[in-house]
Order: sequence, then C-alpha cells, then structure tokens
Amino acid sequence: MDANELLSRYATGETDFSGAELSGVRLGGANLSRADLLDVNFAKAYLHSATFIFSCLTRANLRGAVLINAKLGGANLNLATLSTANMSNADLHGAMLQSANLYGANLTLANLMDANLIDADLRAANLRGANLAGACLRGANLRQERSMGEQQGMELKKKRNISDLSNSDLRKADLRGANLTGADLNKSDLSGANLQEATLSGTNLTEAKLNGANLKGAFLSEANLSYASLTGAIMTNAKLERAILVGADLTGVSLNSSVMPDVKASRIKLKGADLTDVKLTRADLSRADLSGAILIGANLIEAYLARTNLSYANLTNALLNRAELSSANLVGAELRGATMPDGKINCNCST
Repeated sequence: MDANELLSRYATGETDFSGAELSGVRLGGANLSRADLLDVNFAKAYLHSATFIFSCLTRANLRGAVLINAKLGGANLNLATLSTANMSNADLHGAMLQSANLYGANLTLANLMDANLIDADLRAANLRGANLAGACLRGANLRQERSMGEQQGMELKKKRNISDLSNSDLRKADLRGANLTGADLNKSDLSGANLQEATLSGTNLTEAKLNGANLKGAFLSEANLSYASLTGAIMTNAKLERAILVGADLTGVSLNSSVMPDVKASRIKLKGADLTDVKLTRADLSRADLSGAILIGANLIEAYLARTNLSYANLTNALLNRAELSSANLVGAELRGATMPDGKINCNCST
C-alpha cells in the first residue's frame, strides 16, 4: 500500500489499516484521525505535521519516523516502537505510551501533558523543554546509557547517552519508581511531582524546582542539586550519599532518617528542617543555615560546620565527634546529651 491508496481509502470512510506495510511512506500533513493502525509499519516514514488524534497505533513500528509537529493527542501508542523518531514539537497531550520504546527519540518541546508513559523506555531521549505536566511515568526508564564501546570494554573515549529533560515541565508528574540515573533535569520544574522510590543517582538537578515534591525513599546518591529549590518537599528516608547540595533551598523540608554521608552542602538552606536521625557523617555544611532545624539524634561525626548557623537548632543526642564547630553559631542551640567534638557528652540544656 502506498500513500495515495491509504488516503483514498480513508477518504471513503475506511479506517481499519491494521498491519499495513508503510515503511518510508510520505504522509506529511495527512489527516488519519481515529484510524485503526494497529501493528502498522511506519518505520522511517515522513509524517511531518500529520494528524493522528485518537488513532490506534498500538504496537506500531515508527522507528526513525519524522513526526515533527505531528498531532497525536489521545492516540494509543502502547507498546509502539518510536526509537530514534523525531517528535520535536509534537502534540501528545493525553496520549497512551505505556511500555513504548522511545529510546533516543527527539521530543524537544513536545507536549506530553497528562500522557501515560508507564514503563516506557526513554533512555537517551531528548525531552529538553518538553511539557510533561501531569504525565504518569511510573516505572519509566530514563537512565544514563553506556556507549557500545564501554559495554564491550573497548579502549574508546567514554561517551554516555543521557536522557535530556532540561528545562522540562514535570509539575505534578507521577515518576514513582522511575529510573532517572544520570538524566539531565537542569532547571526542570518538578513542583509537586511524585518521585517516591525513584532512582536519581548521578542525576543533574541543578537549579531544578522540586517544591512540594514527594521524594520519600528516593535514591539521590551523587546527584547534583546545586541551587535547587525543594521547599516543602518530603524527603524522609531519602538516600543522598555524596550528593551535591551547594546553595540548595530545603527550608522546612522533612529529611527524617535520610542517609547523607559525604554530601557537599555549603550554603545550603535548612532553616527549620527536620533532620531527626539523619546520617551526615563527613558532610560539608560550611556556611549552611540550620537555624531552628531539628537534628535530634543526627550523626554529624567529622562534619565540617565552619561558620554554620545552628542558632536555636535542636541537637539533642546528636553525634558531633571530631566535627569542626569552632566558628559555628550555636546561640540558643539545644545540645542536651550531644556528643561534642572532643568526645564528651554535653549535659547542659543549651549554650
């Protein structure tokens, strides 16, 4: 079947083209709304500005297809293959992409608002500037991908393929359990997003907005959250080993029982934050604002607290063995039962 035959049959009212062989077809600007295109082969097809609103493209092969400015609102693309497809500026509002293969796809500036991307493969995809507000990405795979040379142990310059979501709109997106290892989320808006138990190891979240986000139990080891805004976020039981939090704003955040050894967090804002039982061994908290923070039972062994503001902080039973506290502001701080840098237990109520 060629493009002319397809469009001619569609014009007469026919809509079922399941299993059609249309690889390389040129259908730029065509309207195939509500068509049944189940299992259709559109590999490397030219579909620039084509319309597939509410069409069924389940299990369709769109590998390498050109879908720039295509209209796919409400389309069913479950289990579809869209690897390396160019979908920049495409409208996928409310589209179903569950378990779809989007490896290496170009989705720059695409509209994926309220889209279903559960278990989708988005490794190495370019989502720069995309609108993913309200999208569901539970179990989606956006992890950093090693190059073929690395996988084979070859002596080649290391080059990693990453999922680029920089400047993306992910407000209230559901990313629970998603794998975002090494992804680029620089300056993205994740306000109110659900990131419970998501894997964000090595992820770039510099200047990202995570206000009110749920990061309970999230894996953020070696993530870069420099100057990110996380006010009102939930981060209980989060894993932040060796994370970079320089200048980040975590005012009032709950980090209860989180694991944060060796973090670089100079100038971080943790005013009024709950850091009960948090592990901050060897953490760099120099010039940080921890005024009024709750640090009951916190482990700050060998932490660097030079010029840190701990005024009116609650450090009851905290461990401060070998911590650098000489220039910290401890005015009004509660240190009852705290183990001081010299190993002695403080019995006074406050300083």
